[in-house]
Amino acid sequence: MTIRDLIDKLLGRQQASATTAKHRLQLVLAHDRSDLNPELLQRMRKEILEVVSRYVELDLDGGDVSLETEERTTALVANLPIRRVKESALQGLVGSNEIE
Repeated sequence: MTIRDLIDKLLGRQQASATTAKHRLQLVLAHDRSDLNPELLQRMRKEILEVVSRYVELDLDGGDVSLETEERTTALVANLPIRRVKESALQGLVGSNEIE
């Protein structure tokens, strides 16, 4: 997602049909190139959300886990808005070497 896409989303602007079509085509290409079936991708999304949710409270309505293709590279992108860090996650770090 580009900064322009983010601004358009915040302002409630709709994308042009050509932009929407291009985005959909990129998603189709990403799925084809990655050779991930929808069930596997859904399971990966669920597991990613479970792991991240152990440490932070997420805004699930604003989040997304998707495949994105740029040139010949496909990436799994997790856009997960964080509401706050969970106290239990911070308590586990007190006294350890993980906080500097």
